[in-house]
Amino acid sequence: MDAFADKLGRVGAWCGQNKYLSAIKNAFQNFMPATIAGAIGVLWTNVLINDNVVNGAPQGLGSLLPIVMKLEPLNAIFSAIQFATISCISIGIVILVAQEIGEMNGETGVFSAVLGFVSWMVVTPNTYSLSGQTVTLADHTTKTVADFLPQGASVADFGGISSSYTGATGLFTALIIGIVALEIFGLLRKMEVLKIKMPEQVPPGVAKSFEVLIPAFLTVVAIGGIGFIVHSLTGNYVNDLIYTLVQEPLGRVIGNNLLAVLLLFVVISLFWLVGIHGNNMVEAVNQSIFRPLLYANTAAYTSANYSGQQDIPNILNLTMLEMFGKWGGSGLTLSLVIAIFIFGKREDNRAIATLSVVPGLFNINETVTFGLPIVLNPILGIPFILAPCLSITIGYFLTMIGFCPKVVLEVPWTMPPLLMGFLATGGNIMGAISQLIVIVICVIVYAPFLMAYEKYQNKQSQKVS
Repeated sequence: MDAFADKLGRVGAWCGQNKYLSAIKNAFQNFMPATIAGAIGVLWTNVLINDNVVNGAPQGLGSLLPIVMKLEPLNAIFSAIQFATISCISIGIVILVAQEIGEMNGETGVFSAVLGFVSWMVVTPNTYSLSGQTVTLADHTTKTVADFLPQGASVADFGGISSSYTGATGLFTALIIGIVALEIFGLLRKMEVLKIKMPEQVPPGVAKSFEVLIPAFLTVVAIGGIGFIVHSLTGNYVNDLIYTLVQEPLGRVIGNNLLAVLLLFVVISLFWLVGIHGNNMVEAVNQSIFRPLLYANTAAYTSANYSGQQDIPNILNLTMLEMFGKWGGSGLTLSLVIAIFIFGKREDNRAIATLSVVPGLFNINETVTFGLPIVLNPILGIPFILAPCLSITIGYFLTMIGFCPKVVLEVPWTMPPLLMGFLATGGNIMGAISQLIVIVICVIVYAPFLMAYEKYQNKQSQKVS
């Protein structure tokens, strides 16, 4: 056990010290308040102030309480909030990850964030041909705008940035460009020959601007050159290439693969069992793969063409894993706390359970993990690994058969169970019922191991006495 813990400890130390994983994790954590604000916007426009009926099923509170639709003019505000946060997440992430890398490389101030954004803009197309845009006709056939133009006529191009680049489909490009640009900048900053030295009388802020001028310019040129070469050789923009070759395959291989997800949660639990924060170790991977899947669901749910659950593409996504794999904390230890109250006989365990109830309701479990303890505890370690895997598997199949709606909204990770299930599925009571089912099952899973552990504790107490 000690050798295994030592090996996991080394892996954990490497993950914790790796600046790229740390930068990605910190970037997503810092952007989280914005994504929660966007989720509230979706909740307002699609759940609360919505009177649409799809296939005979009300989609919002407005269908049940028509009086709330008097607030419908405010939907424009909440739709704008959703667009500025969820639909523009790649912009926020490239800025934040660039700032993180810059700070780790010794840069001060906010210029790293500015350079990351500029570098991302350099490889992002901003001009489109109107004549090449597709039009869907009433018979569901598609044509381009050019098909409707008189012979010899043309229309002007238009400028802008596609939402496919600013939203979840552009996340991997944002991460890669933010990291690569700031690493190039960091290397160039170390070259004294590239620094423009200003006289001492010049204010420090102005002097620094000139000092970084050439490295910043060369960084943008280098990133732009990469974009140019990629487009010349492949005919695709950097964003399209990264999405096709990296993000989409990862989403298929890991994101929509139940076995891969279960393996990920086994790794998280193993880290916890040796005293290392398992979620932090895999957070960068977790966020970059499963968050785009969540936002793809959100986009489908908020689409004007939404016609039901069949339009939502992904069962597995970031919030779904929190809803079924992390309620009550890692290892689903809230179910252990409940099991202690029902089956536990020892006062010391019940005292720890009493202290752990309130934190557990907000998905914080350090008091029970280190207080009972579960760390380095082979008896309770088995259900600690088993419970999340079983809960996710049950949640997956409940969603597959249509019992549980697909998760479409991001909610704070501290959202209490049941309420989390209700909100994450777009205000659907079946989401809460699905969570209740797995809570009951996981209490049953923990119960025999708890009783076995208490027998072990009693034997140890007798030996001491």
